[in-house]
Amino acid sequence: MEREQERPTTFFRFEDLRIYHKALEYIGWVYSIAKTSKDDAYLKFFFEKFLTSANGISLNIAEGSSRNKSQFVYYLKMAKSSVRECVVLSTVAQSRNIITDDEFENSKNYLIEMTKMIGALIGSLQRSVKPGETTEEDDDG
Repeated sequence: MEREQERPTTFFRFEDLRIYHKALEYIGWVYSIAKTSKDDAYLKFFFEKFLTSANGISLNIAEGSSRNKSQFVYYLKMAKSSVRECVVLSTVAQSRNIITDDEFENSKNYLIEMTKMIGALIGSLQRSVKPGETTEEDDDG
C-alpha cells in the first residue's frame, strides 16, 4: 500500500507506458536533427514528413489507450506503421547524406527498440482479450 502512494499517478493511462515516453524521446531526436540541417526547401519538406511520422507513433499510442483492448491493438499496429515510415525516412536521409551513418544507426536503434516494445504490448493485450470482447475501457474520463 505504501509503494502505491509513492508512485505518481497520471490521469491519462498512456502516460504510464514506457513506449509512449520512448516515442517522445524519438520525436526529440528527430527534431534535434532537423534543427541542425541546412535551411533548404527540400530538407524542410523532408523533415516535416519525418516529424509527422515520428509524432504518429506517440499519437496512435495515446489514441488507442482510451479504447477497448482490441481497438488499442489496432492503434498500436498503426504506431508500428509510423515506425516503418521512420525506417524508410531514415534510410533515405542516410543515402542522401542528410544524416550521418552514426545518426542513422541511432535512429535505427530507437526504431528497433520501439518495434519490440509495441510488439510486446500487442502480445500482452492479445493474450488478455477474450473472444468477442468489446468492453470499452475508457479510464481517461
